[in-house]
Amino acid sequence: MSRISSLTTIGVALALFLASQAVAGDSDKGVPKVVALGGSCQGCTLSGRKLTSATFTGGNFNKASLVETDLRGASITATSFVGADFSRADLRSASLFGVNFSQATFTDARLDGLEGAGPNFSGAEMKRARLVSAELLGANFAHAILTDAQLIGAQLIGSNLTDVDAQRADFHSADLTGARLMKGKFQDASFKGATLDGADFTGAELVRADFHGASLEGTRFYGADLSSAHGLDQDELDDACTDASTRLPAGLVARGCKGRLVGFKPPAPPRPPAFPAPPAPPRHFISD
Repeated sequence: MSRISSLTTIGVALALFLASQAVAGDSDKGVPKVVALGGSCQGCTLSGRKLTSATFTGGNFNKASLVETDLRGASITATSFVGADFSRADLRSASLFGVNFSQATFTDARLDGLEGAGPNFSGAEMKRARLVSAELLGANFAHAILTDAQLIGAQLIGSNLTDVDAQRADFHSADLTGARLMKGKFQDASFKGATLDGADFTGAELVRADFHGASLEGTRFYGADLSSAHGLDQDELDDACTDASTRLPAGLVARGCKGRLVGFKPPAPPRPPAFPAPPAPPRHFISD
């Protein structure tokens, strides 16, 4: 092992030691501990650690194990977690900027209140993950697995959910304005009360999906299967965009595109740092 990689490993280990002391040390009660992590920690094990309010900057944690890790309130910037395992991890109210979670696993993870601009979850496995009230402007969920996920009240404006598997997912009251959901699998998914203005469901599978109370102005359903969808009426459908290839419930008719948001372009999210981020030297500190 090179001297540089050894120092990196030691630096991360020291930072984690300080984090554990923040929990275990009775003599330091009332003195808050702050953990900062960076550098390279590819394939390392951080599972079960208590890293609440930790700061990750410019790090490479590809294929790292963070199973059941407590990351509540963490701040993560320009860091790569490609292929990392966050199963049952807790990232409630964490903040993200320029973070790459491509191909990562978030099975049963808690991501309620997660905030971020342009995070990359492409190809991630997120079965039963909770993203209630998450605010993820311009997020990339392309090809992700979101079966049985909870996205109630999530803000996903301008996000990419192309070819996502979101069967039985709950998007109740979510804001998917301008989102791309082409070719997605949304069988038995709930969009009750959701804002879907300008969203694109072209070629999506929406068997038994629930649209009660959803806003569908300019929503594109070209080639989508709505044949057994619930909560649609002709007035709502007339606000959307359909054509002869749209499969509709009995009694409803495709009437083209009267919605006023055709060609809607959501506001672009802030440009994230380029990937992969250059590894920063490992850091650790304690502050009052």
